[in-house]
Amino acid sequence: MAELFEAVVRSLRGKEPAALVTEVQGPNPGAKMLVGEDSRLGTLGDEGLDAAVVEHARGMLDMAQTGIRTYGPQGQGNSDEVEVFIQAFSQSPDMYVLGAVNLASAVVRMGKFLGYRVTVADARRVFANQERFPEADEIVVQWPNEFLETAPISRRTAIVILTHDPKFDIPVLEVALKSPAGYIGAMGSRRTHEKRKQNLREVGITDEEMARVHAPLGLDIGARTPEETAVSIMGQIIALRTARSGGHLESAAGRIHAEPVKV
Repeated sequence: MAELFEAVVRSLRGKEPAALVTEVQGPNPGAKMLVGEDSRLGTLGDEGLDAAVVEHARGMLDMAQTGIRTYGPQGQGNSDEVEVFIQAFSQSPDMYVLGAVNLASAVVRMGKFLGYRVTVADARRVFANQERFPEADEIVVQWPNEFLETAPISRRTAIVILTHDPKFDIPVLEVALKSPAGYIGAMGSRRTHEKRKQNLREVGITDEEMARVHAPLGLDIGARTPEETAVSIMGQIIALRTARSGGHLESAAGRIHAEPVKV
């Protein structure tokens, strides 16, 4: 137990996200586990239960959520015999929406709904303002690439580029591709992205680096409205975070919920 709490303290001091799991009800009440992004310390007494709890704890950790989950003794999802409390020591992940276009408003709303801390950045004050984006946590009137150069970025960060203009896109992508951001998506048609890739090659970006950019961004769900497009984008962000393809569940095999990602 002392080792586990020492690990909690180290995690907090190092600002490394971790979730403390406590069994509230079940065969081993009081049993604890510390779940990090790539690690686990402790056990609740059953391998299947541990695996199910780690899966949910990492999902809650990603979004800085704290709450109670119930399981069967071996981690079954259709039972409430075991109750655990998952406490996330983590800040909400950042989403940077770059380009205060009409679509940005729907993306901001959807990002907030899913638990992101959302910042809108655009050099044009007439577009980047609180009246147009009342749900945003922060609005920055600055060239997007200059904003990204000083913004905190981790692999939990989602960068959504909606500028759709080479004079904005290329400098932004140069900065984004040097960062550890978990998601980088850019608006534009396939033809636009091919031109964008050529411009990126000219400034020294490799094809391997460009493969990190999702463009056209979003899942293929036939989105037409800004709200539907925002759903498409957020669906892609979730699928990438959980290492899923984003296809139909009825056509998939295996678990419905995401497996813990092995790094």
